[in-house]
Amino acid sequence: MKAFKNAAFTALLTMGVFSTALYTSCSKDDCKDVVCNNGGTCVSGTCSCPSGYEGSTCQTASASKITGTYTSSETCQPPVAGGNWSSTLTQSSGDATKIIISNFGDSGSNVTGKVSGTGITLDNTQIGGQTVSGSGTVNGNIVTITYRLTGGTQYDCTMTMTKQ
Repeated sequence: MKAFKNAAFTALLTMGVFSTALYTSCSKDDCKDVVCNNGGTCVSGTCSCPSGYEGSTCQTASASKITGTYTSSETCQPPVAGGNWSSTLTQSSGDATKIIISNFGDSGSNVTGKVSGTGITLDNTQIGGQTVSGSGTVNGNIVTITYRLTGGTQYDCTMTMTKQ
């Protein structure tokens, strides 16, 4: 009787181990057919993108989505002469998050910054002996940047850039 119990226990144990091995070997790999670009990693079938990249497969550099030519205008305190001018946003080579804004504030000078999602942070940049600092947002084809110009007369400005 004891031998029968041992044999039955061994058979049940063997079936349990075999069933567990069979079940785990058949589990689905959600990332098997997912290719994440630019250093992204697949987690449960979805790409997790590194800083500076976005999209379903991390295929888009954050800065590249806003590159182009813009019609720009601004309002400042204290007030300055207004009007519209053309600016260009380009992605800085070698960094998916860096942008260069040409003709910033109709000054003829470039300002650099960083894009993260729908936000922009300007690098502190010297223009004509004054320092520009600020941040902005991207909403479709419109980039709005609020910035401060210091180092002489202080100006607080909001620049609106509409993609052409």
